[in-house]
Amino acid sequence: MMVEITQNLRDPHHVRRVVFIEEQGFTEAEEWDDRDGDAVQLVVRDAGAPVASARLLRDGTTGKIGRICVLKPYRGRGLGAAMVDFGIAHFRATPGVTRVYLSAQTHALPFYEGLGFRAYGDEYLDGTVPHRDMDLPL
Repeated sequence: MMVEITQNLRDPHHVRRVVFIEEQGFTEAEEWDDRDGDAVQLVVRDAGAPVASARLLRDGTTGKIGRICVLKPYRGRGLGAAMVDFGIAHFRATPGVTRVYLSAQTHALPFYEGLGFRAYGDEYLDGTVPHRDMDLPL
């Protein structure tokens, strides 16, 4: 299984619906925004079926890796780390991007710290889930 860029929103939306809406309780309004059309969509497939996804957005000199999610049966296999690594490499290759940012669920802070990110700022709620901002200078 490997990370790939997809133009098809159906597959990343499927994974996001299962993880964020059905499993974690985010509302439709909290999950769906107008940024998907501007994003580079990442997906990991197993036998053709989407099992993990993320999206990459650029805001000036900052690259954002967001909506990182992996279906429950596939967690612990390195797919989340592979998507984050792909995103970091993508932004390193993007002229003018000097840092990568993400909004991490607080339970995942050690995971992202292990990938080189550092937390900053106060904890806040996204939906009902506590988050902190993290970044990685490039």
